[in-house]
Amino acid sequence: MNVKQAVVARFREIMKERGMRPNELANLSGVTPSTVYSMLDERRKELSINVIKKLCDGLNISLGEFFSALLFDDLEQEIK
Repeated sequence: MNVKQAVVARFREIMKERGMRPNELANLSGVTPSTVYSMLDERRKELSINVIKKLCDGLNISLGEFFSALLFDDLEQEIK
């Protein structure tokens, strides 16, 4: 799993736990729904830490809490 996949998996996990849809996350975070859907799109390779921060703010969690999930501990090497 790479960083992008892990971030998407983490957001999906949190949304599932809270019974949220991407549109709800966008509204809570002050970003457009297209921003959330774009982040969730597997074809998009890069993520913005600013968007991740806004989504975490909307979820009322810190970046530390977001990235403390175990799935971030064993990511594959990004340097190829």
